[in-house]
Amino acid sequence: MTTPDTPLENHVTGATVWLTGLPSAGKTTIAYELAGRLREEGRRVEILDGDEIREFLSAGLGFSREDRFTNVQRIGFVAELLASHGVTVLVPVIAPYADSREAVRKRHLGEGTAFVEVHVATPVEVCSVRDVKGLYAKQAAGEIAGLTGVDDPYEAPENPDLRIESQNQTVQESAARLHALLTERGLA
Repeated sequence: MTTPDTPLENHVTGATVWLTGLPSAGKTTIAYELAGRLREEGRRVEILDGDEIREFLSAGLGFSREDRFTNVQRIGFVAELLASHGVTVLVPVIAPYADSREAVRKRHLGEGTAFVEVHVATPVEVCSVRDVKGLYAKQAAGEIAGLTGVDDPYEAPENPDLRIESQNQTVQESAARLHALLTERGLA
């Protein structure tokens, strides 16, 4: 039994790794690649995928600035909770507004939980060719409006902990760069 004066043995530091970028930038693909590597090393890892969160935790929210802010705060709360319990939480979400990402960072700092912001800085031209979910095609056809980075703003991080240009390297190389940063910071 651990008492307040007894150090935790085998305590593993958790962290939130926030991957932000345009739709089809490669955020989720990089997160899954990194998760596999971290799990092989014995780390506890969870991925809070933006699409899954929208379906289960933020159902009913739209895509207004206010709803996007609320969505990001909900994800940030769950991520911090998990990370504070020793889980490495990978969060591949668009999170288009700097103020919502900053609020999540401040929450983590206030709780003493590690937070790493990664900008998957894939240009919109590359994302629109990848078009994993067909969003760019739907926007071009006039079927949807408010696509982040096209007809809705995306505020790129000015000083992320890491910037990945996924169009210039493989998924494995992107995940390796992120793993190296986590290792350097004692989080992997």
